[in-house]
Amino acid sequence: MNILSNLRKDIPAGFVVFLVALPLCLGISLASNAPISSGLIAGIIGGTVVAFLSGSQLSISGPAAGLTAIVIAAIADLGSWQTFLAAVVLSGLIQIIFSFFGAGRFSGFFPNSVVKGLLAAIGIIIVLKQIPHALGRDFDYEGDMAFFQVTNKENTISEILLSIKTFSGPIVFITIVSLFLMIFWPKLQKKFKAVPLLQLIPAPLVAVVGGTMISESLNSFFPNFIMDPMHLVQIPATGMALLGDGFQFPGWETLTNVKVLGVAFTIAVIGSLETLLSVEAADRMDPQRRISDTNRELFAQGIGNSISGLLGGLPITSVIVRTSANVYAGATSRLASVVHGVLLLVSLFLLVPYLNKIPLAALAAVLFAIGYKLIQPQMFAAYFRKGMDQFLPFLVTVVGVVFSDILIGVSLGIVVGLAMIAKTNYHGAITVVTDRSDYLIKFTKDVSFANKVFLRRLLNSIPVGASVTIDASRAMYIDRDIYDAIQEFQEVASFKEIRLETKDLEGKQPNFRLRVKRTAREST
Repeated sequence: MNILSNLRKDIPAGFVVFLVALPLCLGISLASNAPISSGLIAGIIGGTVVAFLSGSQLSISGPAAGLTAIVIAAIADLGSWQTFLAAVVLSGLIQIIFSFFGAGRFSGFFPNSVVKGLLAAIGIIIVLKQIPHALGRDFDYEGDMAFFQVTNKENTISEILLSIKTFSGPIVFITIVSLFLMIFWPKLQKKFKAVPLLQLIPAPLVAVVGGTMISESLNSFFPNFIMDPMHLVQIPATGMALLGDGFQFPGWETLTNVKVLGVAFTIAVIGSLETLLSVEAADRMDPQRRISDTNRELFAQGIGNSISGLLGGLPITSVIVRTSANVYAGATSRLASVVHGVLLLVSLFLLVPYLNKIPLAALAAVLFAIGYKLIQPQMFAAYFRKGMDQFLPFLVTVVGVVFSDILIGVSLGIVVGLAMIAKTNYHGAITVVTDRSDYLIKFTKDVSFANKVFLRRLLNSIPVGASVTIDASRAMYIDRDIYDAIQEFQEVASFKEIRLETKDLEGKQPNFRLRVKRTAREST
């Protein structure tokens, strides 16, 4: 794919991500009890510095809602914003060390079912969280992903119910029109493929402009209706006035504080895990199926966090919501992320008066579309057809992420996945074939201590005078507990006149030799 083709796709995609990222950066700053500019600084650095160094072509980095609770607690515990910034700088250095030790390889341990469950869960959260904004209830900040909301002590479900009771007709109208434009515009582009300019204008931009025009028209033609600023994007200052307030520098004298080191390590670990999850998800969504360099990504995140902390910004991670918006907007390279980062910076100097007129309802329509694409309802049925060993980890991940957070949900999904693997291995490791008094016991795969109870019950059930052959030719490894169970059975077999033979049983456990009568095959 040539550079011109990349530009035609990455510039519009970067603009879409910018529209999504701007309110998220502001909202996460407010929710973190941090200076309003700290989220924008993190977003700008994540979109430029991290993007240039990134190991992923499609990942978008910036302040993450998943770190909000950690940031709030850390600022309170450390006592000042400057001390917290020192911890952010240190967290970046720790991530750089992680990258040198190859910690990025841990992304390979996330099962496909868990990653797909994560994407579906993020889609569900996006849709649920945007319903109140679409109905005109904007008390919760943009970018909040938690089920239990920090800002007003509500939860996702109760907030939706309250928004239904208190919905605003004009704002619902803006949402409906914006949604219509999101759906209609791609069809218009498809119909008029011969018009190049039409292809360059992304549907989210059309939806946002359309929603803003309706909002301004309502203000102009209906004097009794005035759009409350809480329903609009709110950037409180412009240019250097805003960034100047944010350029607070770390308190270097606190670097030796044990609490600072603890906060830095916590941010580095959790931020790295969320980054690896997001990059893995980006690879799954990538139409070109490219594989990201995860160690390079951790290095990029480390550089980004160190610079963000130096300039007064929040911690940075790769973020799934913005990454998803990037992928579904048609991005092909990391240039889209750079475009979004540059637009965040430029907008503060040139576009603040216009950006502050954008209704959150119009942005909700854009996020509805992204959320629906992530959910992919047919994926639930597809994983159900794959069997419980795939469906349960997928479903548990979805439920866990929606009702708790990303790390807890993914951890639960991995645990359930491991349990399903253990269950499958347990039931499939030993098979029995009988012919009257002849018993053939086959170890069809590696046999662990978990199979000991079943094996002992099986051997104890063999009747007097039977002939037993234990065939271990298909097992590469046999746990010592299994050998002990066979040894015990050998000792009682003579009393029950049971003839015991084995095949390929020796050598499957280092430094252990079973004293059982061997077959001619083993003797050779």
